[in-house]
Amino acid sequence: MEILFMNPVFKQMIWGGRKLADKWNYDIPGDNTGECWAVSAHPNGDCTVKGGAYDGKKLSALWAEEPELFGNVDSDRFPLLIKIIDAKEDLSIQVHPNDAYAGKNENGSLGKTECWYILDAPEGASLVIGHNARNKEELTDMIRNGRWKEFLREVPVKKGDFIQIDPGTVHAIKGGIEILETQQNSDITYRVYDYDRLTDGKPRELHVEKSLDVITVPAKAVEDSVINVAGGAKNEPELLVECDYYRVWKLDVDGAVALRQEYPFLIMSVIEGEGRIDGQPVKKGDHFILPNRYGEANIEGKLLLIGSTV
Repeated sequence: MEILFMNPVFKQMIWGGRKLADKWNYDIPGDNTGECWAVSAHPNGDCTVKGGAYDGKKLSALWAEEPELFGNVDSDRFPLLIKIIDAKEDLSIQVHPNDAYAGKNENGSLGKTECWYILDAPEGASLVIGHNARNKEELTDMIRNGRWKEFLREVPVKKGDFIQIDPGTVHAIKGGIEILETQQNSDITYRVYDYDRLTDGKPRELHVEKSLDVITVPAKAVEDSVINVAGGAKNEPELLVECDYYRVWKLDVDGAVALRQEYPFLIMSVIEGEGRIDGQPVKKGDHFILPNRYGEANIEGKLLLIGSTV
C-alpha cells in the first residue's frame, strides 16, 4: 500500500501574491497566485498523483476507478478539497450555500462547509466572520443600502487560530493572512460585496439575491467561531473539528510518531518543518493521502501536519 503524493493546482486571483513561491517553494504561475489547490478532484482544479504506481493520474479518475483506495465511500465525487490561500489583498465579502440550495440552484453542486487553520497573520490581523444584522429585514436593508461598516463583524485572529465556517456564514479573509482550508468539494461562492474593485475595468459579479437567500440571521456568536489551537500536545493527533462533512486534526511531531490510519482515507498536509514518513522525505508544502487500510504510518522529524477525512 503506497502513499499518494499530490501535485497541486494553482489559481491566480485579483487578491493573490507571491508567498506560495517565496515561503512555500511552489512553482507558481504568476505574482498574483492566491490559491494552491493541494488535494482536489474538482473539475476546476484536478490534482494528479506524484510518483508511484498511479503517477500522473488525476485524483478524480482514481476516485472513480479505484474506490477501494478510499474505503468505498458512498459519494459520486471525492468529498473534500484542501487549499492553501495567500491573501495579499482583502478577499470579497462572501457566503456559501448548503447542499440543498447548491444542488437546486448550481447544477447539482455540493454546498460548501469549510474550516480554516491560520498559518500566518500580521500583527493586529482580523477576519470578517458573521454580521451584525438582527433580523432578515435589517440584513436586507444593510446589504441593499451598502451599510457595510454597520453590517460586517470583524474578529481579531492570529497564527494558530482555527475557524469553522458553516454555510450561511458571512466571511472574508483580509490581506496578509495565510490559511489552510479544509472544505467540501465545491467551488460555489456568493459574493456579497467586493469593495467596488475592478477587473479588466469592470466590477466583479456580485450575487446579492442568492446571498440574501442563504445568509444565516442572526449570525452565530463570535466565541463559537474562533478557537486558538497553537501549542497543545506533541506527537498525538488533536481533533480540531468534527462535522457532517469532515474531521480535521492537527499533529505536531517532534521526534517520532506511529500514526494509525483507521479511516476510509487520511489526507495530510505538512504546514511546517520536515521529516520522513515510512522512510520517504516530506517537507513543508507536501500533501499526501494515506489510503484505506494503510495501517500504521511512522512519522519522524520536526513537522506540523493538518490531517482530514470524512
